[in-house]
Amino acid sequence: MPEKYVPEITRVEVEGRTLKLSSLGKIMFPATETTKGEVLNYFATVGPILLQHIAARPVTRVRWPHGVSDQSFFEKNLPSGAPNWLPRVKVDDVTYPLVEDLAQLTYLINLNSLEVHVPQWTVTDEGERENPNRLVIDLDPGSPAGLKECAQVALLLRERLEALGLELYPVTSGSKGMQLYASLGGDLTSDQVRDLAQQLAQEMTKKHPELVLWKMTKSLRPGKIFLDWSQNVAAKTTISPYSLRGKELPCVAAPRTWDEVEQGAAGKRFEQVMFDDMLERLETHGDLIEDLL
Repeated sequence: MPEKYVPEITRVEVEGRTLKLSSLGKIMFPATETTKGEVLNYFATVGPILLQHIAARPVTRVRWPHGVSDQSFFEKNLPSGAPNWLPRVKVDDVTYPLVEDLAQLTYLINLNSLEVHVPQWTVTDEGERENPNRLVIDLDPGSPAGLKECAQVALLLRERLEALGLELYPVTSGSKGMQLYASLGGDLTSDQVRDLAQQLAQEMTKKHPELVLWKMTKSLRPGKIFLDWSQNVAAKTTISPYSLRGKELPCVAAPRTWDEVEQGAAGKRFEQVMFDDMLERLETHGDLIEDLL
């Protein structure tokens, strides 16, 4: 009989807890030969900042058991066999993990989770869902449009939302497009924020029909930026800033400066950020979206 495969286990101490990490040499991104160990190291390094942006938010993960060249699945529920020290919250019929420290984050990433998604609302200590404290506008380019056109639309939205007294924070998504975040006071419900975002998207479509789209109509998509207002629906989640993406290259959802966005809109180099470049950016810029907190 063939020998049973036993994954290689490495024991590590994280914040006073002993964790068993498996298969650190497994290739997660074949195009760059990025290993699971490098993925875990990335999340350990950005963890202190990432944790602040997902605090008190139910965490949905996207898992790639065999790396990005194979299948993935979304996981909302607490993983089976989760330790009792992983906090959890029941929202509707789903028991989600909450992530408060590096040990808890490392436990989830070790399950081959590359993407961390969260809603725009938080929960109270009693597990009650609160009103959203963030607005998000997802800029989704229809080919051949790309980040240049996203940057142009981002500048238009910054001007419009400044007139409403909202400051926007740009994040390149690590996939194709961008997200723009604004901090909210928590006095509006998710439905009210969704309606506000939808009205904004309709207004921008009317003003800039050659560039912007508010409806997900495939035939109208080419060369335009779809303003996905629906990310503010209470049931929806968005990739967390600083999370990796499960794409061909190990890019991350990266906060950007408005100077970079302006350069991108003018046609200068403006690309998605690779995970190793993100670590350098943190040394240079710190947390560019700290004020969202």
